[in-house]
Amino acid sequence: MLGTENMGKSKKNKNQKSGKKGSKELGTFDKYKYYIDSVQSPEIDAEFFDKIYKKMKGVKAKTLREDFCGTFKISCEWVKRDSDKLAIGIDLDEEPIVYGKENYMTELSSEQQKRLTIISSDVMADNNPKADIVAASNFSYFIFKDRNVLKKYFQKAYDSVNDNGLFIVDCFGGTATTEPLEEETEMGDFSYFWDQDSFDPVTNEAQFYIHFKRKGEKKRERVFSYDWRMWSIPEIRDIMAEVGFKETVIMWEGTDDKGEGNGKFKPATKGEHCESWVAYVVGVK
Repeated sequence: MLGTENMGKSKKNKNQKSGKKGSKELGTFDKYKYYIDSVQSPEIDAEFFDKIYKKMKGVKAKTLREDFCGTFKISCEWVKRDSDKLAIGIDLDEEPIVYGKENYMTELSSEQQKRLTIISSDVMADNNPKADIVAASNFSYFIFKDRNVLKKYFQKAYDSVNDNGLFIVDCFGGTATTEPLEEETEMGDFSYFWDQDSFDPVTNEAQFYIHFKRKGEKKRERVFSYDWRMWSIPEIRDIMAEVGFKETVIMWEGTDDKGEGNGKFKPATKGEHCESWVAYVVGVK
């Protein structure tokens, strides 16, 4: 499941924290490469998961389960971090999984590959492996629009988290995320467009698209499409508590001297009124 991490307090593209410059060669249009270059920072995500577990639990996490893993780049970065780390990626969509096996798994050593397991399955399945950390990144769980369905998924996640483990999800919001907006970010030899097409205040359902335009070429419309429900932090916390998590911690993104998102997340009991914001909700077992 491919989502996006581009939403920031000042609408700053989140991948800027990773210093990516864009694709070096145009050639055949590779939507997954442009996606990674635009809206993901897998190495930083893996580091964040590792550090937050160590900070909260006082020991190192060994196993990460990446739900809705898509091309499972985060899982690849996880097994690179230490020789005893294991990663499990789960997704129903075969296309990104095949891409990840051909492009990212091949970058791993044979030893690292042995510590990576990719499962073509539903995150709702009863027999999915357990892990120290279960993570649903890139707002992927927003595909669940019904509260009972989301609660069912959160219950599955709770049951899959090892004792003393964490369930980590990200979310975004703000006044600018509830109105039509198309924002272009130049990435070197191509531009990335985040398109907030519609929002329904009655249901909190929203439609988003990602477009790309390479220099000298026509704009590629709706390369990725997201039909989501915008879940709020209080809703997420309430459901986590209902399924059994003893505590929830909000990791709120800080701002730089320009008032823009700085990519650094710290525990918070109160947020800020922002045009757009990104946060993590951590369920503690």
